[in-house]
This record gives sequence, C-alpha cells and structure tokens, in this order.
Amino acid sequence: MKLDPFYLILDSADWIERLVPLGVKLVQLRMKDQPEEVLRAHIRRAKAVCAKHDCQLIVNDYWQIAIEEGCDFVHLGQEDLVEADVAAIRAAGLKLGLSTHDEAELETALAAKPDYVALGPIYPTILKQMKWDPQGLERIRVWKNKVAPLPLVAIGGLRPERLDGVFAQGADSAAVVTDITLNADPEARTREWIAKTDRWR
Repeated sequence: MKLDPFYLILDSADWIERLVPLGVKLVQLRMKDQPEEVLRAHIRRAKAVCAKHDCQLIVNDYWQIAIEEGCDFVHLGQEDLVEADVAAIRAAGLKLGLSTHDEAELETALAAKPDYVALGPIYPTILKQMKWDPQGLERIRVWKNKVAPLPLVAIGGLRPERLDGVFAQGADSAAVVTDITLNADPEARTREWIAKTDRWR
C-alpha cells in the first residue's frame, strides 16, 4: 500500500471541508470526547468532501462507528488497540494504521498486522504532553528497517523545512497537525506542504 507523503490530521469536518479541496489526498479526522451523534455527523461530512476530492479519509479511534458509517480506514493509538476488535475491523474490510513510540509498542503494533505504522514524536511537539523524548531523524531509519515493506508515517513537530531529512531517513509519509491549524494562513501553509511533498509522490 502506498500512502500520500502529506498526511494531514484535523479535528473537525469544518477543517476538512476547508483544506481538502486545496489538493490534500490523505487526511485523518481526529476528534476527542465528542457525543456519538456529533462524531457521526462529522464523519459523514468528511466522507462526502473526501469522496468528492479523491482524498483518503482515516478515522481516529472510533473503529466501531467507522465500520457502521462505511469508512475504509482507521487509526488507533496503543491504548485504543488494546480495546479494539482487530478481527472485526479486518472483517469489515477496513485498513488499519497504528501509533508507536518505543520498541515494545512497535512489537505490539506489528503483531496486529497493520497497513502502516506511525512513529513519533520526531521533534518536540506542542500537540499533547508526551512521556517520550523526541525520537530524532535517526530513529526513522531504524523503524523503517523494522516495518518494511509497510509504509512508515513520521509525526511530531514537522514543518516544511524539516521534510527533506524525514524522507531521506526512509519515512513514506509526514503527518502534521499544529503547523497548519495554528498557522496564520492555514490555506497557504497547506499549499506549501503539498508543494514540498510533491517530489515524493
């Protein structure tokens, strides 16, 4: 499986409707602590805009709702993986991406036979408190050697000027949240990411 090198993570269908039409081809909807009816409404809106613009939608965490809503891709953190029914996810035909931060988590992830593995944080990140130190670029190469031929997603503190190093070490895709959503001009920043990652398509 090939992932687009630009992996945008957004926390609402509002953001997805705003940025996907610019040319985004891979987006994750990551919403936390919302009522089920709100989640379903955002997933449906996100699905519609992604279908219209030929963008792969990945739903974070809520694998049961993703199955019921006819989605085709979910991403789980390690805590969510413990609770998830991977067999049910597979039986429904969904692809699966998994987060990893250390060797033990990588072993757990690979045992679940995911469609891609994410490694983070590569650089310091402001998105959430992490108990892990930044992984650094060298760890990308180590992880890629362990997960190949699966795609490897790098995440955490990434900006356009850091992407050459990330891809040079073997990452297949670079995930981003705050560099775009906290930017003064998210549309311009999204276009910058698309242009910067174009050479790895």
